[in-house]
Amino acid sequence: MEISEEEETTYCKERVTRVSIFLNIFDVHINRIPCSGEVRETGFTSGRYLAAMKPAASQVNHRHAILIRTPSGRQMLVVQIVGLIARRIRCWVKTGDQVTRGDRFGLIQFGSRVDTFLPLDVKLRVKVGDHVKGGSSILGEFS
Repeated sequence: MEISEEEETTYCKERVTRVSIFLNIFDVHINRIPCSGEVRETGFTSGRYLAAMKPAASQVNHRHAILIRTPSGRQMLVVQIVGLIARRIRCWVKTGDQVTRGDRFGLIQFGSRVDTFLPLDVKLRVKVGDHVKGGSSILGEFS
């Protein structure tokens, strides 16, 4: 639903490309790991319950972040964000876990949003308006 370049100051601490994916109540809400590596940090931020499709939801809603470092030292951030109806985040990974691209790592119940923060040099393979599927759609490729 949105792609933007921005400064991510909490986890990545660098300029990144944010890819925001909205999941409506009819979508499958299982979240999958975007790249293989080690979970370097996780964090929960308490917040509000704005509709997940609103741009402000990324900053003000309840959310759970997972920072992953790839074997080559690159990092990627995935943030699960609740919505107006979806009020429960489940995350099954913790700091230090080794994860594999495509692994299930959590879910957000009943309508939600996932923001994925990619290094600026990742070549995007999605555009605003695309319909993506967990476990099969490729958001981007490392250079």
